[in-house]
Amino acid sequence: MPEKAISLLIPVDFNEQSLVALEQSYNLARLLQTELVLLYVHEERDFINSLFSREQKQQISEDINHRLEEIASEVSRKTGLRVSPVVKRGKVHAAILETASQYNSRFILMGTNDAVSDSEKNSNLIGSNTSKVIRQSQIPVITFNTKTNFDSCRSILLPLDLTKETRQKVTHAIQMARLFESTIKVVSVLWDADSKAIRQQLMAQLNQAKNFILEAGIKCEASLLETGSSAQDLVPAILNYTAEQQDIDLIMIMTQQENRLVEYFIGSLAQQIIRESPVPVMSIIPKDLGFSYIQF
Repeated sequence: MPEKAISLLIPVDFNEQSLVALEQSYNLARLLQTELVLLYVHEERDFINSLFSREQKQQISEDINHRLEEIASEVSRKTGLRVSPVVKRGKVHAAILETASQYNSRFILMGTNDAVSDSEKNSNLIGSNTSKVIRQSQIPVITFNTKTNFDSCRSILLPLDLTKETRQKVTHAIQMARLFESTIKVVSVLWDADSKAIRQQLMAQLNQAKNFILEAGIKCEASLLETGSSAQDLVPAILNYTAEQQDIDLIMIMTQQENRLVEYFIGSLAQQIIRESPVPVMSIIPKDLGFSYIQF
């Protein structure tokens, strides 16, 4: 049986950020030699449905189908890529995950401003649908906070902590670096300067990760970032480093961790990275592989 073709999944709701994610997908699709799947989800709600007649709802559905097909046709004409428009009904995050599985998606690409209320726009929260997809997806999710240029990926920022799961990011980073011919910049954040034991552990992991990446034939730099006296300084340290380097085009984070030593990959601090990052963020759920790519 021939291997099932892979795809890139881009949920589209016609808002600016979803169209930004679509625009940023073109070069990645070319490099992977894959199709684009554009997904629109009708999220039916009882209250909203009661406001429209059957004929009105049918017309809205037809208009959405037509607009999505127009976008798919225009993207295909402009890029030469194969583009498939898909319309589904149901809960948005569930439909996205279902479609990713159905179309053998390699990545999901999303904007970060869906379902955000006015009171949340200045907070560290991301949209509820984006958050649910990131937390439940079995494949990496790449989010776009701003209209960045993802045609190239000069450097990948790889923050590491002391949990074994975070090492899985090294393999993902190597795969992306080979695809884009990128440099990988590995960093760890030390916010408790008085902890010599943690400093030594972080430095040991940084050096081992760097050596592992170099042995894979990828250019690599490693840095220990020292902050103030609070874990809340972790995200600003990462984002300041990103801005200072000027060549980082992707940040990789893990979205779940069991170890509470470093918390910026979970909860509100992870959302802060995704919401405030000036470059795309790839979120990866760690898997229990039964072994580690880097042995301490």
